[in-house]
Amino acid sequence: MLKKRSIRKILASTSVLVAMLLVYLIPKNQEYTLNTNNEVEYVDTNMTFQSVYLLDQNDFVARSKIVSSNNEYTVIEKSKELLEVLICDGQNESSIPSGFKPIIPSDTKIIGISFEDGLLKVNFSKELLDVKEEYEEKMIEAITYTLTSIKDVDKIIIYVEGDVLTKLPKTKINLPSTLDKDYGINKDYELTKTDNYQKVTVYYVSKYNEEYYYVPVTKYLNDDRDKIKIIIDELSSSYVHNSNLMSFLNNNTKLLASNIDNGVFDLTFNEYIFNDLNSKEILEEVIYTISLSIKDNYDVEEVNFQVDDQEIYKSVLKTLE
Repeated sequence: MLKKRSIRKILASTSVLVAMLLVYLIPKNQEYTLNTNNEVEYVDTNMTFQSVYLLDQNDFVARSKIVSSNNEYTVIEKSKELLEVLICDGQNESSIPSGFKPIIPSDTKIIGISFEDGLLKVNFSKELLDVKEEYEEKMIEAITYTLTSIKDVDKIIIYVEGDVLTKLPKTKINLPSTLDKDYGINKDYELTKTDNYQKVTVYYVSKYNEEYYYVPVTKYLNDDRDKIKIIIDELSSSYVHNSNLMSFLNNNTKLLASNIDNGVFDLTFNEYIFNDLNSKEILEEVIYTISLSIKDNYDVEEVNFQVDDQEIYKSVLKTLE
């Protein structure tokens, strides 16, 4: 009997000690989190992105994306925000993704911006013309493509200290007084004669640190075929004129038919447009290179990708900016 009582006392004392130890080790107000190897990323659903055209590591003027600080900006406010990204050491330079660099000389000031009926006018300080000779035309291309990527902006006029810029002082290149994407970008001349040619802008893929992005190239060709045929042939070719540019379109891909009706561009391909014949999926890079190329060459709103007269993907071009 005495032995049993002793055992009960020992057990009771031990229980009290364990309870006190737990209270001591685990404060009431302490918060605990579970550590895991998974990183949780906060995503702002109100965050918007805007296209900008910057120099890549190969000195192409390439399409990139930045996070826009305010999706309620007016055209003028948006224009100023993006131009500040293009200025070396500008106040928005920190938003530039890795692998890209600005092109407008530092100390360039934006004197004024106005916008009316689709026409954006930008007045720069004279430092704009301090750009190196080899980047003079690329700078104009970057400004033009960036600003005309803003919704409602169709054309731009560049002023320097109040005068319209119609000639680049170092390369002596003449500029139209009003600029749009028809001016071209990363120009590539494949001419055998100087008459009876057309220009077609084709978007290729490039890569930096495992990230893909898009590079437009305006080709000058002695080729009178429809531009869409040239675009598909260029993208499906096993030969790309620059080793730093790529296309993921299978070289067996054929455009069988094309038709434009009420702003919709229907494209019918053979089955080689699929990345996988079993899943019947198209690579995102294929969709983007074709859609972006069409956007720069045609006035259409949507592109329908079809195989065997069945729609397999619809690309809404206004969402590509």
